[in-house]
Amino acid sequence: MTDGGRTMLALTMGDPAGIGPEITAAAWHALRAGDGPAFVVPGDVALLSAYAPVRAVADMAEAASVFPDALPVLPVDLACPARPGQPDSANAPAITGSIARAVRLAQAGQVAAVVTNPISKLVLKQAGFRHPGHTEYLAELCGVAGQEVMMLACPELRVVPVTIHMSLRRALDSLTTAEIVRCGRTAAAALRRDFAIATPRLAVAGLNPHAGEGGVMGDEEGTIIGPAIDALRAEGIAVTGPWPPDTMFTPPARARYDLALCMYHDQALIPLKTIDMAGGVNVTLGLPIVRTSPDHGTAFDIAGQGVADPSSLLAALRLADDMACNRGTA
Repeated sequence: MTDGGRTMLALTMGDPAGIGPEITAAAWHALRAGDGPAFVVPGDVALLSAYAPVRAVADMAEAASVFPDALPVLPVDLACPARPGQPDSANAPAITGSIARAVRLAQAGQVAAVVTNPISKLVLKQAGFRHPGHTEYLAELCGVAGQEVMMLACPELRVVPVTIHMSLRRALDSLTTAEIVRCGRTAAAALRRDFAIATPRLAVAGLNPHAGEGGVMGDEEGTIIGPAIDALRAEGIAVTGPWPPDTMFTPPARARYDLALCMYHDQALIPLKTIDMAGGVNVTLGLPIVRTSPDHGTAFDIAGQGVADPSSLLAALRLADDMACNRGTA
């Protein structure tokens, strides 16, 4: 959805005790008078009023018209007042309700994409939330549970971890050829559709030091990862590997691929956040809607102090705009 040439996005509230409210306000200040995307927040009016001029709105037409002058908010009331740095699981229904409302807006074509502020998995779990995180909850809301893939992106690197929010021991046991193929296939399709890369190049990381060095340091490259690479190539996807994980993120190596397919969470996220923490964006692939998010958490330790950096949120908003334009939903 666009208004006057500006893409309209939905930005969720996130955990109200974290830095979400203040980076939301900072993003509004940065974008309200420019030519970038505009956004509406399903969230608590009183909470956001502490950080920016706010106007409660009833629909998207009103939201688009007020964005240059005030932060448009679709009211989602908190159960109790939020205190910076002191999360309360009583507000979990409002947090998840904000996400659900944003998804409904995207499904109805009223916004071009969903951008999510950080949540606390622990806070939601204490309230009975049964999903490991945003990614899995969004997939369920969109009716594609099990098809979701997490990608982290910055201008210098894109990464997809095959196993995500689980212990390293469990990740090693969970890694399968079929899951590598699923993630690679979804990533290649997303690079074509959402990033306008006609022939995506995937680099697949090894699991072990030196990519196993011929089985001397582990055989998963031969028994699990190699067959997945063969299967992806058989589907016409340009894929190389398995690459030694300790050398595949250097600048010369990164120039040879469009996305790194990694075997576990930290193998993917450490290099990306080291290269560009401020500009990193979390993207959920495999959904019928566009979804992005900052690559950081709630930062309860600095919430309410006015020092939170909105750079990653701004990058997420701008990438959502670009993806929506490429996909044709803007």
